[in-house]
Amino acid sequence: MRFLIFLSCINLVTICWGQTNPNEKKSFTVAVTSETIEVDGDLKEVIWDDLSPAKDFIQYFPSDSIPAKAQTEIYMCTNQKSLYIGIKCYSTGNDWIVTSLRRDYRAGGTDNITLLFDTFDDGTNAIYFGINPEGVRREGIISNGGNDFRDFSTSWDNKWRGEAKKHDGYYTAELEIPFSTLRYPTPSKKWGFSAYRFDTQTNEISTYTGTPRNQILFTLAYPAEMIWEEELTTKSSAVSLIPFVSSGFNKDFEDELPADEFFEAGGDVKIALTPGLNLDLTVNPDFSQVEVDEQITNLDRFEIFFPERRQFFLENADLFGQFGFSNINPFFSRRIGASEDIVTEELVQNRIYGGLRLSGKLDPNTRIGLLNMQTAASNGQGIPGVNYGVAVAQRKLWTRSNIGIIAVNKESLNLEDLNFDLDTLDLNRYNRMIGVDFNYATKDNTWSGKTFAHGTFSPDTDLAIAQGTTLNYNTRKYGALWKHEYVDEDYNAEVGFVPRTDYFRINPVAELRYYPQNEFLNNHTYRAESDIFWRPGFGKTDHLFSVGWGGEFAERASFQLNLNHNYVYLFDPFDPTGTDSLELEAEQDFSYVSFTGEYRSDRRKIFSWSVNPYIGEYFNGWRYGTRGNFTIRYQPKGFFSLNYAVNYFDLPHLNGSRETFLISPRIDYTFSKNLFTSFFIQYNSQDDNTNINARIQWRFAPVSDIILVYTDNFLTGDVDPLDRFAFDIRTRSIVLKITYWLNL
Repeated sequence: MRFLIFLSCINLVTICWGQTNPNEKKSFTVAVTSETIEVDGDLKEVIWDDLSPAKDFIQYFPSDSIPAKAQTEIYMCTNQKSLYIGIKCYSTGNDWIVTSLRRDYRAGGTDNITLLFDTFDDGTNAIYFGINPEGVRREGIISNGGNDFRDFSTSWDNKWRGEAKKHDGYYTAELEIPFSTLRYPTPSKKWGFSAYRFDTQTNEISTYTGTPRNQILFTLAYPAEMIWEEELTTKSSAVSLIPFVSSGFNKDFEDELPADEFFEAGGDVKIALTPGLNLDLTVNPDFSQVEVDEQITNLDRFEIFFPERRQFFLENADLFGQFGFSNINPFFSRRIGASEDIVTEELVQNRIYGGLRLSGKLDPNTRIGLLNMQTAASNGQGIPGVNYGVAVAQRKLWTRSNIGIIAVNKESLNLEDLNFDLDTLDLNRYNRMIGVDFNYATKDNTWSGKTFAHGTFSPDTDLAIAQGTTLNYNTRKYGALWKHEYVDEDYNAEVGFVPRTDYFRINPVAELRYYPQNEFLNNHTYRAESDIFWRPGFGKTDHLFSVGWGGEFAERASFQLNLNHNYVYLFDPFDPTGTDSLELEAEQDFSYVSFTGEYRSDRRKIFSWSVNPYIGEYFNGWRYGTRGNFTIRYQPKGFFSLNYAVNYFDLPHLNGSRETFLISPRIDYTFSKNLFTSFFIQYNSQDDNTNINARIQWRFAPVSDIILVYTDNFLTGDVDPLDRFAFDIRTRSIVLKITYWLNL
């Protein structure tokens, strides 16, 4: 622990030193207008000719610090009710690339522009709006300064308008963002602002503020000043009602149960209590329209992470869900509404009655969040009603750092009403967690990281600790990361995601970067990594030593090659193939060498693909395999893609070899910007399961949808005594859901 404290002190000294780094800012003015603006993407109003734009974009790729070849101009004005934005995006031709007409598209490999608004000018949080040449929109949030790809989210949705129009050698766009959709201090004199653009014809990424290549594209460390010609005094308070109705049926064929027909109604309410603080209420939330999880080949000894997909929990997830590390996360919202059936020992969903979330800014430097959810009991399954409570507070420090506190409480209610002997139930009446996180970043993002300490306790367990620290050094030439973790044997965050306990870990990484700027190779990096685990009182249990070389070609394809050495000590029996085969015995260790790689082709092409091979030793034998995907684009309506994973195992302890297969074809087709369809199949040989999912979504009004979802699950594989290939249906469901967004 002395070592951990010493490292944390070094972090604090480093950050305090780094806050003094100056950063010259661009600026532009948001004018006031009384002119009526028709949002049609054409920029025909007189006001656009009278404004001075934000311009002179700078390359981010293939180089940086030089003017962009494809320049961009951004004009802004306001009538004190909405923010109006006019955009001109120039290029060398008219061959724009648009993957589909679906909202919240992925930016890479397509033509688009994204605008980032740091409304509290704190360098920590921002809202972004994006549009492409077809007028397809996207919006979302950026948290924690945009220092990590996890800080970028498309989960935020709200009402705003945007259209685009294509011309000869450029396209234009107009956006109208009502102030009722935004949160900001009043009066506002200036906001932080940034913008970045992908132009596929010049093979260029550019930014307004000149973000360096070694930084993440959407970082908030390099803002411009967006100055209001007249102070913004418009209140952003608003009330939104989002009711829903859903109907359908579920049929369990495997257990030969009768069809379960249902009709549900409920909804959400959004109330802006202050310009920066929002109250969200939900009653009988329904998540039947959520897409099923993407299956993977599971060769891990510990629980696998699957991301949250439910809209209510995705909003403001950065405030509640980014404490700790991804593998020591004290609050994982996916735990809410999921419990173990005591009879079948399977994970099942249990109903959520409702809940509330209070989140936002108390002042420019302080964010708070309160979340409370109540689930239903299921006496026949031994599942009690549970109340989940989370409270967080975050205070900005210096330029781009903050300190946060989190408390989580899980309370099981009315255990005495369950139809089971309480002594046989492995249930805690309560489980609680409290912790503190310090997130730090220098002004120019050269140094960044995190340190945290969390503790949990339950009726039969004393306080148990988890602690971790990262320190990241990032320059154009060099990159370095120090990371350590400690998790106590009794640490138990029941509402979190902590797949492994009772260990100490260090994970240092070093990188050496080159930018040759030739016609073939744009940049490449040499990388060395160590990842070592120890168990207190035992010694080393795992390690990974890896050296690698990777880079990016001038035409945007990328590659990575790694030579790895693994060491594993098994405390429990383990099947390394994940096929319910004979397990390796416990209390033995394994050391093996492997080669892994990755290649991703240029996503601007109509046909793009990736491959990730594995070749080498594996536990007491050998493993050969690959995973990857390919995509065929039928612009601008959609694409066909195929994800796959194949593994071949040759292990001496098995009687013969083993194979695993995962294949998932998918079709996305968009009839218009308001009508989307998708159809995909997932076959996984590890659990002999095939899943079919089809959905159609009609956005009949802003943020209002009719969604129809069809899902089938089949038992597939050589599963019967006669070794015949079975294809027997397990479950089937059809759901129709209607939601409507109403602003009061």
